[in-house]
Amino acid sequence: MAAVGEILSLTIEKPAAGGRMIARAGGLVVLVSGAIPGERVRAVVERVGKGVAYAAVVAVDEPSADRREAGDLLCGGCLYSHIAYSRQLGLKSLVIADAFSRIGRIALPAAVSVAGSPETGYRMRARVHVRRGQVGFFREGTHQVCDARQSGQLRPDTLDVLGKLGMSLASLGLTTVQEIEVAENLDASERVVHLDTTAPLDSGALDQLASSGGLTGVSSPRAARGSVHVTDTVTAAAGVRVVLRRHVLAFFQGNRFLLNDFVSHVVSEVESAGVVFDLYSGVGLFAVSVAMAHGGRVTAVEGDRAAASDLQANAGVAGGRIEPVHQSVEQFVHVAAGRGVHVPPAHREPPDVVIADPPRTGLSREVLEGIVALRAPKVVYVSCDVATLARDARRLVDEGYTIHRIDAFDLFPNTPHVETVVVFRI
Repeated sequence: MAAVGEILSLTIEKPAAGGRMIARAGGLVVLVSGAIPGERVRAVVERVGKGVAYAAVVAVDEPSADRREAGDLLCGGCLYSHIAYSRQLGLKSLVIADAFSRIGRIALPAAVSVAGSPETGYRMRARVHVRRGQVGFFREGTHQVCDARQSGQLRPDTLDVLGKLGMSLASLGLTTVQEIEVAENLDASERVVHLDTTAPLDSGALDQLASSGGLTGVSSPRAARGSVHVTDTVTAAAGVRVVLRRHVLAFFQGNRFLLNDFVSHVVSEVESAGVVFDLYSGVGLFAVSVAMAHGGRVTAVEGDRAAASDLQANAGVAGGRIEPVHQSVEQFVHVAAGRGVHVPPAHREPPDVVIADPPRTGLSREVLEGIVALRAPKVVYVSCDVATLARDARRLVDEGYTIHRIDAFDLFPNTPHVETVVVFRI
């Protein structure tokens, strides 16, 4: 059994979900940060659990040809930054296959292709932290702020704006602002921040922050200056462009470089007009795109208040083909599948396709049961977490669905995260 502080000599075997790599010391599994499969490294044990140890590389004795110079790997969004980008894509493909095999007990017939992205300036949404005037990301597992510039996720002009905002907060003595949500559109011509405060901001302070430059809107829990929305134009299919507004606090896919390809891929899997349920619809990214590209009727379900308001507004461009529903997905599928005390609306036919884009926790038991009860011929599952995706895939396969296709998109380069789209048929 390894002890905390012990230095282990290890051969790195393969990637693990979450960013570490797997090695073995005797019968002990060691999860190592800062390594690449195939390397021989020395790593210091940070902590020990039941049957597993966690360690960090302190020396690389036999480096991979894919190793490159990197800064602080523990600064948010940098865990893979020491790995050549083409190798990152291969590792993410392996992580997907491993999750399906180990968690879902499903052997994939071929390696999953992962669409790559430019590594810098890709991110349109982020949550940054403010501590003593410094604005940045947290280091992994801590509340220590690190310089977001080294991660490359945000545009340089965005970082400049956030830096000025941090200085303004410090000069005004606004220690009640410790978190900032930033949202910008595809070309960064619109940029809004939301200040998460522990006490209300007075109007004078909000005016000064809004005038610090580079912002089209500033919001706080009780007041705002400028617009709290940004507007995106998304190419949903050949010749189909969709205009969407979104609140600074509404969820939206964050990679500006892959957004169009990602959306058009999901839209293409719907294939043709019909009845579509879009669960966890957000501001309507998929719902509006499908309705505009294929026609048919889309019921779009979203529980978050800010996103549901945007969904209602965005649905108007589809000429009545979208029914926006502000309701939890659990409540919706319970009724839609005929399990509630109320009869589903007469105009709501059984779906031909269900699109599901749940949070990292995946589909709840109630939603999975509802989707199974709906018996849609096709389910398009969009996932940001391979572990919960593999778990849910097992249940769908057990209920008679087969995996028709799997594709992945690297929405967050230099991190272990990967977005996966699985098409199930019955």
